[in-house]
Amino acid sequence: MSRVGRYTRRGFLIASAVVAGGVVFAIRAYLANLENPLIASLGPGETALTPYIKITADEITIITPRAEMGQGIQTTLAALVAEELDVELAYISIDHGPPSAAYFNGGVVEEGYPFPATDQSALADFARAQRDIPAVFLAYQITGGSTSTHDAYEKMRHAGAVARETLKAAASARTGVPVAQLGTGAGAVVLPDGTRIAYIELAAEAASVELADAPPLRSKSEWRILGKSQDRLDVIAKSTGRAIYASDIRLPDMRFAVIRRTPYPGGTLRSLNATDALALPGVDAVLDIGTAVVAVANTTWAAMRALDAVVAEWTPPTYPAETEGHFDAIAASFTPDHLDSRQRDDGDVEAALSGGEVIEAEYRVPYLAHATMEPMSAAALFQDGRLHVWSGTQGPTVARREAAKAAGIDEVAVTITTTLLGGGFGRRGEMDFVQNAAKVAVQMEGTPVLLTYSREDDMAGGTWRPAAIGRFRASVHDGLPVAVDISTACPSILSGINGRGGAPASIPDFVPDFTIGQALWDQPYGIENYRVSAYKVAPLLPVSFWRSVGASQNSFFHECMMDELAVAAGRDPVEMRLDLLTDAPSRQVLEAVAEMADWGTAPARGRARGVSFALVFGAPSAQIVEVEQAERGLRITHAWVAADVGTALDPRNLDAQLISGVNFGLSAAIGEKITVSEGRIEQSNYHDYPALRMYQAPQVTTRILENQTHIRGIGEIGTPAAAPALANAVFALTGQRIRTLPLGDSIAFA
Repeated sequence: MSRVGRYTRRGFLIASAVVAGGVVFAIRAYLANLENPLIASLGPGETALTPYIKITADEITIITPRAEMGQGIQTTLAALVAEELDVELAYISIDHGPPSAAYFNGGVVEEGYPFPATDQSALADFARAQRDIPAVFLAYQITGGSTSTHDAYEKMRHAGAVARETLKAAASARTGVPVAQLGTGAGAVVLPDGTRIAYIELAAEAASVELADAPPLRSKSEWRILGKSQDRLDVIAKSTGRAIYASDIRLPDMRFAVIRRTPYPGGTLRSLNATDALALPGVDAVLDIGTAVVAVANTTWAAMRALDAVVAEWTPPTYPAETEGHFDAIAASFTPDHLDSRQRDDGDVEAALSGGEVIEAEYRVPYLAHATMEPMSAAALFQDGRLHVWSGTQGPTVARREAAKAAGIDEVAVTITTTLLGGGFGRRGEMDFVQNAAKVAVQMEGTPVLLTYSREDDMAGGTWRPAAIGRFRASVHDGLPVAVDISTACPSILSGINGRGGAPASIPDFVPDFTIGQALWDQPYGIENYRVSAYKVAPLLPVSFWRSVGASQNSFFHECMMDELAVAAGRDPVEMRLDLLTDAPSRQVLEAVAEMADWGTAPARGRARGVSFALVFGAPSAQIVEVEQAERGLRITHAWVAADVGTALDPRNLDAQLISGVNFGLSAAIGEKITVSEGRIEQSNYHDYPALRMYQAPQVTTRILENQTHIRGIGEIGTPAAAPALANAVFALTGQRIRTLPLGDSIAFA
């Protein structure tokens, strides 16, 4: 790059004006993208009162158009509608619904804005108010970035309120009672004399009534469902084995396919000899789909055996053959020509650093796998020029587009059915398993095929969280940091998904990748001289979104740095952070976690604690982790975490997600890594990619705060602060400052 790519406020304002002006001329297309996608499939007597509510003579179905991958989002989204619709969760059904621009996610768009979450300026608020415009035009239906509740909070409540008032209008037309005299409750319109007309009885009539105007939303004091812990709507099906994942799809005459991708990620198949494989019993075909070999058979096991008999030659890797070479390439990218963005450059850093002792260090993190419990899979049937794909995907509109491209047909000829997901963490935002299933279906025309990735192929074939390096120079004076120059370098996630077909639209190369500097430049520390630089590394291994994205590495860099500065300044690390934090909700989460852990009291002998803070995806959180020296190594005894989501819709589920996020982050911090040897990934399964075991998991104490003015999600929030809190605790206990993850490479854990 010849110049720094940087989002500027002036540039953003101009771009916003262009978009807003374009809407004036493209309003018809904009509204067309918001058309109700349920109407086309309605049967006699059924009605879809907004894209989120379908009513038949038998049931009320709430459309919850975000991927359910264990985080409980579909229960929370259903509660948003049910609260305003006046129906109990126990008496509704839920469905993900079809891919549609009507289910756009404006919250994801907002995450890429050049404004920190703490910026409440008129320009920042104006930009946030326009976030839905590009999301609608891009038809960007996506689950990720802790944006589902943030995005849905108002629009799904409005959907419930509009449906409620429309049903009242239908009841008024039937009975002659004015709408103003009608009430609702428990899934029925209530007449003044107490007579109840169930919503399902009004379905046919409501279909012919003009939709009501959106009434005012109910205040929190009126909530019956929201704000209270709810029983998950999916828990019975999952507990009894009736929940349907992509791997469970079974169709008449279905065949089973297993994929083997190139052992050199990003490469292609050079030659293939399938003679021996085709001679095995039950094997129907061995397919060349360009980047992989696929065996199709009457069982998954037969297909796996067939792949073992295939002789394949692959194009060699284009990346360094050893892990060290990847880090050499990253280290060599801290140069002006690789500078991707500099979102924060306050004061005069160089002058401030020249005035005294400079503290500097380098931190490193490895590639990481997503390691979902359910490996990638998708079922597909290509017949009569149409393609149907069943898959657990985080991005159904993009999946539809990519399936169409892979099959060589128009997008309108593709149907996507989104199943439950056996874990996602960003991996199911990739489109390879959908693309590959479509390619297989076309070659097996007329036969339904379930494509499965083995655990080994999923682990060793990617994609991964980027490996990254963080560096800082800083100085302290009178007990506080006075200058910070922190930088990070890693391959670009956005460039990777753009090339692989996972982006909602083509991303120009000159657009900075906000994920590289995420959670570095926007932390609300009031340090006068403060510079943050993000460097884009040329492509190495294919990289993608991973739980908490750029914050997963940058919070480790930043909060370990803050701990080092506290030590250099002779300060308590909690007190120093409190002195620096300029955002009230951020200070309050740090105060809360310190109180929860009784930070001011010395821990038991042989134990020590570490602290960290992170403002990510609009939500501030703080963690304290306690470790002790056990006979077989260090043991994590307890973790405390506080987070502020603005409005707690389902407290028990929020607690569960925080605990999940903490364990996810600790797991990566202790033992997870992806390494390369002779061009191949060395890890293949959980035995050599050691996820946190139950006996290692600490007690986690949570606290949810509601001091923010805006509602935020929780799925990503518990992960970023876990690694630095643990690393800082290890230092406090042992005096060993470990600057490379996983920590288990440098010190033993029990």
